[in-house]
Amino acid sequence: MTNEQKYKIAELRQSGYGYANIADALGLTKNQVSAYCRRARLTGTKAAVGTTDVPASNCCRNCGKPLMQVAGRKPLKFCSDACRIHWWNTHPDAVDKKAFYDFTCACCGKPFRAYGNSRRKYCCHACYVQARFQGGDSRD
Repeated sequence: MTNEQKYKIAELRQSGYGYANIADALGLTKNQVSAYCRRARLTGTKAAVGTTDVPASNCCRNCGKPLMQVAGRKPLKFCSDACRIHWWNTHPDAVDKKAFYDFTCACCGKPFRAYGNSRRKYCCHACYVQARFQGGDSRD
């Protein structure tokens, strides 16, 4: 848990939000939030009535840094490319990969599956080199 998340938990807790709402807003589990509140002595007050909608979290999904949103542009979810890549690599179940294509290698005839390139011809670099330069090196 980052310092930004801890600060946001304290802020939301003092505003009357419950553990589950805070956890949903910050991308944490309810147990993480309640344990932090217990350690930071933020317990003892029940969530106020009507505080189910937590303000939109304006923090990076990966590291929790505050994000500067620009009006008229797509809302940011990550503070940097490094955070975005790290988050997607640690959450592969959240990725909806639809661009899988099935091919037969033009060189060896083996069937193979590729992601993202609908015009692929060869299953590997070795097959590409063999098919491309099968007549020998033209510089001989």
